[in-house]
Amino acid sequence: MADVFFISDHHFGHKHIIDFESRPFGDVEEMTEKMIAKWNAVVGADDRVFHLGDFSFLNKEKTSAIVDRLNGTKTLIMGNHDRGRSRSWWLDVGFHEVSEYPIVYGGFFFLSHEPMYMNKHIPYVNIHGHIHGQKYESSQYVNVSVEHWDYTPVTFEAIKRMVVPSEEQ
Repeated sequence: MADVFFISDHHFGHKHIIDFESRPFGDVEEMTEKMIAKWNAVVGADDRVFHLGDFSFLNKEKTSAIVDRLNGTKTLIMGNHDRGRSRSWWLDVGFHEVSEYPIVYGGFFFLSHEPMYMNKHIPYVNIHGHIHGQKYESSQYVNVSVEHWDYTPVTFEAIKRMVVPSEEQ
């Protein structure tokens, strides 16, 4: 049975993100290779990955080469840095599906790039990226920015264990 994964904010090709977020890489080439290796170490060919935005700062050819090397069926929810390019551009580089807007997954999870407003009266969980190393102290938010997950996609099962009481799973 295929697994479902979430991840965001790779920023492939963005050399300044290494300093901005204190990433443990010497340069963008090392960052690219290690992040691809970590993705492929957990994601199989038949798995599905939701990338919640800010995927690449590279040109079409280089971005396509990275997408092609990553295992799984890939869905992109466009982030603020992805929106400078069209939805069709992202499909052309190899994403199987691309959304410009948040989507609901599993009837209970809002998938978005930026965190969405949530409160205790809204019975949903927001899986998001955008804020990198920051984190909201609420079980209604799961930040899947690469900095929180050792640059490795996280399974939907792991997220559900974090936010849904065990008797409801």
